[in-house]
Amino acid sequence: MEILIEDPITTCLSPSVYDMICKLGFEARENCDISSIVTQNGEVCWTTITDCVVYTESAQGLDYGGSVRLLGPVCQAVHLHLSSLTKGQFETRYSPGLQWTGVPELFPEMFDALGSLQSLAISLSLMKLTSCLERALADVYLLIGKECPFLLRDLIASEALAQVFGQSVMDVLKVFVGSPCGLNLRNVLWHGFAAPQEIPPKYCSMMILLTAGLGQLLKGYLQQTKFTLARRPFVTLTSLEDLIVFPDVTYEVLSVLEEVMKKSTFILKIMLPYWEVALINFKSNRFADCAILLLVQLETGLRKVFATVNKCPRRLLTAESTALYTTFDEILAKHLNDGKINQLPLFLGEPAMQEKAAVRALVSVAEAYGARCHPVSQLKKQVLSCERSIGVWPLLPLPEGSEREAQRSEGNSEINACHSLITEIVAELCHHVPETHRVPHDSEHLPPEKWPQLLRELCSIPVRTLFCPRAVLEVLAVLRKIGAHCRRVCGQVAACAELRRRQWEDRSLRSRQRRNYLRLVHSIKLLSPMLSLILLLIALELVNIHVVLGKNTSEYQQYLRFLKSILQYTENLAAYTSQDKNKWDEAVNLTQAALLKIWTFSEKKQMLIHLAKKSTSKVV
Repeated sequence: MEILIEDPITTCLSPSVYDMICKLGFEARENCDISSIVTQNGEVCWTTITDCVVYTESAQGLDYGGSVRLLGPVCQAVHLHLSSLTKGQFETRYSPGLQWTGVPELFPEMFDALGSLQSLAISLSLMKLTSCLERALADVYLLIGKECPFLLRDLIASEALAQVFGQSVMDVLKVFVGSPCGLNLRNVLWHGFAAPQEIPPKYCSMMILLTAGLGQLLKGYLQQTKFTLARRPFVTLTSLEDLIVFPDVTYEVLSVLEEVMKKSTFILKIMLPYWEVALINFKSNRFADCAILLLVQLETGLRKVFATVNKCPRRLLTAESTALYTTFDEILAKHLNDGKINQLPLFLGEPAMQEKAAVRALVSVAEAYGARCHPVSQLKKQVLSCERSIGVWPLLPLPEGSEREAQRSEGNSEINACHSLITEIVAELCHHVPETHRVPHDSEHLPPEKWPQLLRELCSIPVRTLFCPRAVLEVLAVLRKIGAHCRRVCGQVAACAELRRRQWEDRSLRSRQRRNYLRLVHSIKLLSPMLSLILLLIALELVNIHVVLGKNTSEYQQYLRFLKSILQYTENLAAYTSQDKNKWDEAVNLTQAALLKIWTFSEKKQMLIHLAKKSTSKVV
């Protein structure tokens, strides 16, 4: 297969997308009075903006081209307005409206970028803005909705956000970031299609104003409804072992990279400024900015390789609104849309050549990520961590003098029935353990003391991380949430049991608290095998995670509903086992209901382990 050849590419925007972003918003020449758009104290006049949104004749959709054309002068007026402010004036007028994003400190940096007139700094600012806006909108959605849409366009089109901000306001957002038919600023930047000079600065200014205006509308909504906006916590990598897999980058290496970048055919010349600024940010310890730029350009570079080796040069461009963009989902897929094998992995796997070695170096970093930070690896860590925590529970000592009282609680028919059902379900699951990882035992059923060994065996089975379609990632996300709640329950039970044990021995527990503690001790005998069962279920489904692609839409939705019912159980269990609740009898009732759901679904043979067995049978 031929090495990559350099093409004189001047843009990665298809003609219609280029016209939408770079031309349509400049056709109307009239001047807009800024006082009709925003007041002296920074209040956004939404009517002036929403009046520029044009609808189709049938009123069934937006006229995106017409809307961009009318919004162009408004954006220009906003840009000139922000450019006329000092940094202090900007913060005084707009900082209050930007607090809802959770990262108001980013916006003064964006203001500085606008003043610098550097196109790349403005593009980076828009990437940050659209990212934090998407997250903030999701937090607002959760004021009303339960499960946030996966895609930004679905989030912006949701009834929940229309209820908070108004439909006409959300239509404005659709024009800027919510549809491939509009400016689509978020996607063309985050997927690496736009060169720095192709994003007009006035759109960055307008997005800042819109974000502040949304904050003003949200404030009114919260005051009216008495709701409180809760922000979801950010994900942090706390384990050092997750981070040390990445190589140190010395200044000598950076110097070599600077030279390689100029000659590499992996890097599009129009995108070279992104790489140069990424290195500058790295040297300045601005690692987040560096990572943003490189992540985007990794996709751009791999898309170029993808388009070359699969002989589909048009895939290098942004697609029209009626077709899919070529993003990581397609670049890393096993097959092309026409069913042919994607040649990219084969190309990267061939014997080393200098150019491909550089590309493979990037892929090796991705593999290091996959081994440590990928959701698959994180889920395995959750499972093993929970297993270790549960293993400590039997070691929790029963206080002296409590044996007689505890014996009175023995013989609970509900708990006995649950134990029997757990044994049956585990026996069924064990039939689906790969033969090479089965744990030898003498009895009819795998004894509980062997379950931890089985979990470790299952977590040692490699799971492919390179090709992870959206359905796989969605299932992984639910499984990780289940694992997180199981981990929380493990910690809460251990902490509560230890605290109550000390209080028992100190004779500081009242009569009702003593009885509650005994219920806790008794419940542990059920919760321990129940959580182990869930961990076993997670581990087995994870081994077969890619089989989910064999389900049709209806089967997939049924499967997700089943997983979410288990998630609901673990959420409720985490609530009942918290120290401020201590509802141990209720926890037992919850467990019985959850077991029946698992058993019923297992009987329908709709888990991934069952589908995997069917697939194997067909092959045989």
